Amino acid sequence: MSTALAFGAVSAVLRNVLDNGLVDSALAIGAPVKVTAIAPDSIKLDDPVAPPQLNLFLFRVTPNQGWRNADLPSRSSGGNRLTNPPLAVDLHYLVTAYGKTDLQAEILLGYAMHLLHERPFLDRAAIRKALSLTPLDPTVLPDAFREPPAAGLADQVETLKITWEPMDTEEMSRLWSAMQAHYRPSAGYQVSVVLIESTRPATTPLPVLSRGEVDTVTGREAGVQVTPSLVPPFPTVEAVEPPEAKEVAELGDIVTLRGHHLDGTNVSVQFTHRLLATPHEVTVGVVTDPSRIEVQLPSAGAGAATWPAGVWSVTASLVRPTETEPRQTNTVALLLAPTPDLSTATLVRDGTTGAVTVNVDIVPHVRPEQPAVLALNTAETTAPPRTTTVDNLEFVFESLAQGPAWVRLRVDGVQSPLVDRTKTPPEFLAGQSVTVPP
Repeated sequence: MSTALAFGAVSAVLRNVLDNGLVDSALAIGAPVKVTAIAPDSIKLDDPVAPPQLNLFLFRVTPNQGWRNADLPSRSSGGNRLTNPPLAVDLHYLVTAYGKTDLQAEILLGYAMHLLHERPFLDRAAIRKALSLTPLDPTVLPDAFREPPAAGLADQVETLKITWEPMDTEEMSRLWSAMQAHYRPSAGYQVSVVLIESTRPATTPLPVLSRGEVDTVTGREAGVQVTPSLVPPFPTVEAVEPPEAKEVAELGDIVTLRGHHLDGTNVSVQFTHRLLATPHEVTVGVVTDPSRIEVQLPSAGAGAATWPAGVWSVTASLVRPTETEPRQTNTVALLLAPTPDLSTATLVRDGTTGAVTVNVDIVPHVRPEQPAVLALNTAETTAPPRTTTVDNLEFVFESLAQGPAWVRLRVDGVQSPLVDRTKTPPEFLAGQSVTVPP
């Protein structure tokens, strides 16, 4: 495979091919021909002593359709590199002829197109010769090509094919307008394919020796297990349910993981939060019901500092009854809500501005990264930023009507429960209100 120097190497090889093949054109034109590989807008057209010139310009790079899906996927679900798929690209060049007298540009472009037509591919020997340093002029190639193996262009799997790529007047006009250069007779060519491969370490799976466990007596493998059911035979959690039809869980609640194939031994549940470096693991032990796992969350006193409110990722690990190795379930979300202590909350109205300041204790504690919003009836306000973890927040309402008000506290996007859905019709939870002073 080629390295990142391949683009420059292709241009150098094409320039060498044109330079060596334009000996006859110099005789026809009557002057030596200069072959370059620079941008057209950098060519000086007003130089009276400039010789006839043939320029090679790489104006576009496109993905190669035949190689772009090779060795996919390149990474595993965990982000580990599996393969090193090559960067497969096609290079598009513009060959432009410059002349000072009549017919010079036309003759020069004709010779160049004939050379590329007679040589539709670049063989490996020509590539190595073009990229090797000659004792006559060691400055022809940049410093990056001082070591011939650096580009690796001659060693890639695919050979380089040169194809004429006709362009209509509209495409040619857009191209020269973008370059902000004066138009000269030109022809487009495509060079395919350049394969640039990464050299970073990858992982290669070992061959499969047996399908399933091998019987120690007969030496026969168990084979592929077939389950006559649409339900996969793996431990799966479909939902995490708070108790008593609540929409969110609170510290001290018993949450239920519902799914299938959840029975087994050594059962544990991992709780992961975005603000915690390591997840919490709760040991359950033995579970006999394959459809559910019940987990007790820590109490408000024990988990106030270490179980922040917000969205938690929940995963269970267990050993199935017929197996010896633990299996891990999928991950589901659990909403852990904050709980405001309204029994100790204070509300004070400013006699001058009429603003109401609410001071309330909160479980679990609120971290600096967590936004906190308090709503009294339909009015809501956001707590000011903080630099430390706190168990008490102050909220200021600019305008608030006096009288009873239902309280909702939202921390990190999760709102404290307010509705009792065990009753029909639903009712507001008793004790979730405060009285706004006059």
